Amino acid sequence: MKKILNLLPILTFFIFYRFYDIFIASKSLIFTSGLICLLYWIIYKEIDKINLFSFITITVFGSLTIFFHNSQFIKWKITVIYMIFSIILLISQFWMKKPILQRLLEKDIKISDFYWKKINFSWALFFLFCSILNIYIAFWLPEKTWVNFKVFGLSCLMFLSILITSVYINCKMLKEK
Repeated sequence: MKKILNLLPILTFFIFYRFYDIFIASKSLIFTSGLICLLYWIIYKEIDKINLFSFITITVFGSLTIFFHNSQFIKWKITVIYMIFSIILLISQFWMKKPILQRLLEKDIKISDFYWKKINFSWALFFLFCSILNIYIAFWLPEKTWVNFKVFGLSCLMFLSILITSVYINCKMLKEK
């Protein structure tokens, strides 16, 4: 259920972009992400921090896009989110006892601290790579290409990264047994 709810904003953005334009799509993105937060509150009696953070950034960048009638703002949203994720992961990597991914997942996944650091660092690099790639595609290629990349390209990259991480964890868990 949560996975489906999390896909709704990007799908509505894509659909409204196809039938209207980026400004109507930005309005639908703001509305849908706010609706998702509300549904989380009604169903689960809490709002996931990532969804709240996403809603805030969507609202800020989407509102700027609509107010200034300039699509450049909404294109920066994913770059800013991924840069912040990368920075948080890097800070946890070098200045905390345990990387943040380890703190979040170690109850369910038992691997050594060494492997957690590798995973955390690889995700930091992944988010950095995606943010830089988004900048390139958003500002040097046509808007339609960017929308397709945002919806399908980043989703595929995320899925591939999760798959690679899962296989890596699985191998390390088997090796440690």
